[in-house]
Amino acid sequence: MISSLVEYHYAQKIYPVLASKISQVTGVLPFSLAELIVVGGFLLLVYKLTRWAARLLTNPISFLEIVNLLGKTFIAIVGLSALFLGLWGLNYHRLPLSQIVGMEVAPANGAELEGLCAYLIEKANELRTLVEEDSFGFMKIPSPADVLGRAKLGYDRAARDYPQLKGVYGQPKPVVLSKAMSYLGIWGVYFPYTAEANVNIAIPASQLPSTVCHEMAHQRGFAREDEANYLAYLVCQYHPDPDFQYSGSLLALIHSMNALQAEDPQAAGKLKANYSPGVKRDLIELSRFSSKHRGWLQEFSTKVNNYYLKANNQKEGVKSYGRMVDLLLAEYKKRLSAEIK
Repeated sequence: MISSLVEYHYAQKIYPVLASKISQVTGVLPFSLAELIVVGGFLLLVYKLTRWAARLLTNPISFLEIVNLLGKTFIAIVGLSALFLGLWGLNYHRLPLSQIVGMEVAPANGAELEGLCAYLIEKANELRTLVEEDSFGFMKIPSPADVLGRAKLGYDRAARDYPQLKGVYGQPKPVVLSKAMSYLGIWGVYFPYTAEANVNIAIPASQLPSTVCHEMAHQRGFAREDEANYLAYLVCQYHPDPDFQYSGSLLALIHSMNALQAEDPQAAGKLKANYSPGVKRDLIELSRFSSKHRGWLQEFSTKVNNYYLKANNQKEGVKSYGRMVDLLLAEYKKRLSAEIK
C-alpha cells in the first residue's frame, strides 16, 4: 500500500519535477556544487569544533549554552532529514523495478546462472574487441569529460522503451577529489540537495561509463543499489558506443560471476578460462586498483554506507549490490523463452 502510494504519487509525479528543475539549475555550474558543499561543510565543522575546544580550555560552558547547542543541532538534523526525504529519500520505498517495468523475477537454478554467465562472457569478449587500449593493454577512453558528456545518449535511447527513464537533467559532474574518494571506496554519489550525479573519475576506464549511468539512475529516482546497477547495464546496452556497451556488460559479468563463484566455484572456474585476454587485463587492472586503495578508510566508509542503506529500506545493506543478478536472470530467462518460441 505504502509502496504504491509512493510510486504513483511521489516517484512518478512529484520527484521527477523537483529533481529535474533543481538539476537543471545546478547543471549550469561546470563544477560539482555538492562537492563544494560537503568539503565546505566539513571544514566549517572542524573550525567550529576547534573553537569550542579552545574555549573549553579557557572558559567553562554553561548548562544553558550546552542545551542551546544541542537544540540547534537537533533542529538541523531534523530539517536536513525531512528535506532528504522530500527531495529523494522516499524513492527507497517505491515499487520494485521488476514490477514497474513488468519483469518476472523468480528463483533461478544453478544451470540458469551458469548460462547467464556464459552469455555475458561471450558478449563482453566480443565488445572488448571494439574498444581502444592504452599502452598497458587496458581499456582506454578519450577522457572522463567525454564519457560524462556521452552518457545521456544511452538514456535517450532506453527511454523509448522504458519511459520511466525519461527526463531532462543536468550532466553528471566529475569529482575534483576523486583520488581521495577512491580511498573511501566510493565510485559515485547522488546528492539529493543539488540533484547532481557525482562521479569518481579516477576509477579504471572500463568501469567509468557504467558508473556514470549508475549515478544517473539514482538521479532519475531509482534509489536501490541493485536496481541502479541493473539500469546502468541496461542503459549501456542501449548506448550507441561500444565503450559504454562493454562497460555495462563487464559490470553485469562481474556481479553474475561473483554469484556463481559463491554457489558453484568449480563452474565459475571453468567459465573464467573463457575470458578474452582483453577482459582479463581489465579485470586485473580493476583488482589492482581496488587493492591499492583498500584500507581502514574504506572499511569505515563501507560500514557507514551499510548503516545508511539499512536505514533506507535496504535491509541487506551493502549485500543488496549483488541482487542485480536477480534482474539479469529475469531478463536472460525472458530472452531464452523468446528464442524458443
